[in-house]
Amino acid sequence: MIRLLTSRSLFNSPVITSSIIKMTAKDMKAPSSSMPQFREDFAKAKHIVVLTGAGVSAESGVPTFRGAGGYWRKWQAQQLATPEAFEDNPSLVWEFYHYRREVMGTKDPNKAHIAISECEKRLKSQGRRVVVITQNIDELHKRAGSENILELHGSLFKTRCTKCEEVIENRLSPICPALADKGEPDPKAKDAKIPVDQLPRCKKAGCGGLLRPHVVWFGESLDPAVMDSAENELDHCDLCLVVGTSSVVYPAAMFAPKVASRGVPVAEFNPEKTDVTNSLGYHFHGPAGSFLPEALARHPSEPE
Repeated sequence: MIRLLTSRSLFNSPVITSSIIKMTAKDMKAPSSSMPQFREDFAKAKHIVVLTGAGVSAESGVPTFRGAGGYWRKWQAQQLATPEAFEDNPSLVWEFYHYRREVMGTKDPNKAHIAISECEKRLKSQGRRVVVITQNIDELHKRAGSENILELHGSLFKTRCTKCEEVIENRLSPICPALADKGEPDPKAKDAKIPVDQLPRCKKAGCGGLLRPHVVWFGESLDPAVMDSAENELDHCDLCLVVGTSSVVYPAAMFAPKVASRGVPVAEFNPEKTDVTNSLGYHFHGPAGSFLPEALARHPSEPE
């Protein structure tokens, strides 16, 4: 059973901590920032995995609720994205997710999303595979046109019934009448305190249970089927890109070092170095949208 953890909770695990120490101590060579060198690795790759995190969505203006100023009202995501928070105050948690759902109506895929999607389509015709494994729940990869997507943490636009456990796509705006015009992020905004019977409810005949966002909250287990698929892709890829992730949320933070440990080229595209940077082959310092269009463009060796 694999649970969603932050780096702080991760380091309470002696087994995982030991693995990290061994991995980081083993490989301290500074990563390359040579785009021509990366392009040669790209030209040879037949199975490419792209790991994406909140940073790529942030380039589309999506709030990340991380770091300085990363608050919704007076809370950070880690305080609201938990089963305990939902049990204690489902109205508040639904306001938070309603806000996030509504915000996405004003956001569009950026150059990084589009570069990944166009690369997947182009390489497919060459018998080459591109797969996105994302921690993001905003579906911007899907909107950009990517097809091979594994959503590790679920989707803002799916709900799960807490009673019958049915999972369905839900794009209603608002998701229920009581949440209309609610979710204002201003710290001075008052909590709506919506009665639980007016929150989103299951419409399956004979159920009527309380719905929750179909996302993986901190402390919850990731979907085993999704994890198995992700691990299979990572075990067989011959090139890996790590895009816009701070590598602090586990288990995803361990994916890239694991791939690099078997000699596969791994390229990190991020405005900052991370805890795993020095275990990877490449680091491109800056916004993904500034690098990916060039990194994933047609190589001269590709057929016209």
